[in-house]
Amino acid sequence: MSTPHNRAQNGDFAKTVLMPGDPLRAKFIAENYLEDAVLVNDVRGMLGFTGYYKGKKVSTMGSGMGIPSISLYAHELYSFYGVENIIRVGTCGGYSKDVPVGGLILAQAACTNSAWTSNYGLPGTYAPISDFGLLTKAASAAKEMGLKASVGNILSSDPFYTPDGEAWKKWAAMGILGVEMESAGLFCTAAYLGKKALSILTVSDHFVLDQADMTADERQTTLDDMIRIALEIAE
Repeated sequence: MSTPHNRAQNGDFAKTVLMPGDPLRAKFIAENYLEDAVLVNDVRGMLGFTGYYKGKKVSTMGSGMGIPSISLYAHELYSFYGVENIIRVGTCGGYSKDVPVGGLILAQAACTNSAWTSNYGLPGTYAPISDFGLLTKAASAAKEMGLKASVGNILSSDPFYTPDGEAWKKWAAMGILGVEMESAGLFCTAAYLGKKALSILTVSDHFVLDQADMTADERQTTLDDMIRIALEIAE
C-alpha cells in the first residue's frame, strides 16, 4: 500500500509520528532514541523510520520545508497509514526576548501569511490551532522534566527570504513567539482529516536577542529536549 511519496506498507507506521523538517534529523532520532528502528520510507530521500520508545511503537519521518511539503506528507500519513498524531519537532526563529536561542516553544496556534487555508473554501479566515490534548500533555511533560517551555502563538511563513526586513516586528508586537514554515499547514491538514497535531519548536536563531545562531550540525543533532518531550507524549 504505497503512495506516490511513500513506499511504506500498511502497519509500517505507528499511531504517532515525530516529524522534523530535515530527514537526517529523523534518522538521528531513530538511531539515538528508538529501539529496533527500521527504515520504512526513503522515497525522494524523505527518510521515515519506526521503532520503540519505552515499549511504545513510535515513528519519525522528515517533512521537508514549507506548508505544501508537510501538508503532502501529513495527508498521506493520516489518510493511508492509520496515523493519528503528528508532532512536528523543528526549529524556529525567535521573536520574543523571553524565549532565547535554545528555548522551547509549544505552539498553541500558528498564524500564517500563506494562502493555504483558501484551499478549504471557507467563508472567512481559519485560525490553525494545535490539538489541546497533545498540547497539555507536552506542557505537563516539560514541567516534569524540569524544562521551561513557552506556550503561545507562532508564525508559519511562506517566504524565508523577504524584501520587507521589518515585517517581523509587526508579528512580534502581536505576541508571536517565533517564526517557522510548516505548522499552519500541519494543523489545517489534521483538522480537515479529524486527526491530531502539535508543534514543539526549539529557537535556533533570534531576531531580538544578540545571540549566536545554531550551526547546521547543531540543528540536526542537539535538539534533545523537544525530542524527549515528543517521545514521552507519544500515544
